[in-house]
Amino acid sequence: MNFFNDLADFSIAEIKELITLARRLEKKPEPRALEGKVLAMLFLSPSLRTLISFQSAMARMGGGTFVISPEMSIHGLESRSGIVMDGVAAEHIREAVPVIASYGDAIGIRAFAKRENLGDDLSDGEFRELTSLVDTPYINMESAINHPCQSLADWKTMDDLGIPARNGKFVLSWTWHPRQMPFAVPAATVHMAALRGMDVTVLRPEGFELPDIVMDKARQAATISGGSVTESDNRSSTMQGSHVIYANSWASVHHYGDRQAEDKIKPELRDWCIDEPWFENAANDCRFMHCLPVRRGVSVTDSVLDGPRSVVITEARNRMLVQMALLHQMLSRS
Repeated sequence: MNFFNDLADFSIAEIKELITLARRLEKKPEPRALEGKVLAMLFLSPSLRTLISFQSAMARMGGGTFVISPEMSIHGLESRSGIVMDGVAAEHIREAVPVIASYGDAIGIRAFAKRENLGDDLSDGEFRELTSLVDTPYINMESAINHPCQSLADWKTMDDLGIPARNGKFVLSWTWHPRQMPFAVPAATVHMAALRGMDVTVLRPEGFELPDIVMDKARQAATISGGSVTESDNRSSTMQGSHVIYANSWASVHHYGDRQAEDKIKPELRDWCIDEPWFENAANDCRFMHCLPVRRGVSVTDSVLDGPRSVVITEARNRMLVQMALLHQMLSRS
């Protein structure tokens, strides 16, 4: 494996093999599998779970890591293209990234959406530019429009819990958030659930539809797997018989990059905070999922997040386990 950028790059069988390997490494660790191997990690956006889960994954298999972010560089890192560097930053990522990659056997890169121009973020141009600068294996630790490690962990979580794939009902629900949030997690999630073979509904208020390119990709995955993908703004009918509700927040495509315009339409949507009444028509064992971090009392109530439906901690632990598997596949044979 030379890269891990998108679940769409892999067959369903290959994804299931990674999950099987993650389970094997959990039960039968290989503490020397990556002895002498180093994972370089470049964070152009902040992280908690991604950073720690990758560090732990490498350590548990005998490997090492180092972390670089613009704030950690004594020179300051410039990431903008075509800029005259007469300001504070003394080093550009076009030189820094190849150097960072050369010190590791693989590199993980995390670069959030800029949330200025929708077309630019949907094209994932910044992440593609960064990966073009390296000749070592690379991992997408979240880009403007994708978060494949989170999706792999979520797939494993549902498998472990016995949540059905074929005929399983998966609801990806928009929730209120005070900021304009990127499309990476919802785009990756709707594709993952569709590729798993589930009947997926994107539940969102008017004005917060996912971009067409995201929905089209998910529908193509559903065609492969036998699942389905629809959209709705009707909470009651959408939750009917659902096995999973996956909460996330994302920006309005109509006001992308214009927070003031989006803020004008959001006050009336404060009730899009997931609470116990949402589950009245759901399956008895319907699970609550979220990638974290989550804003309590804003996106979901304490009673749901701390209740028996919530599997958010399980998801977070599975991040480490599936990343152990992909690092094992990427580095143990090189």
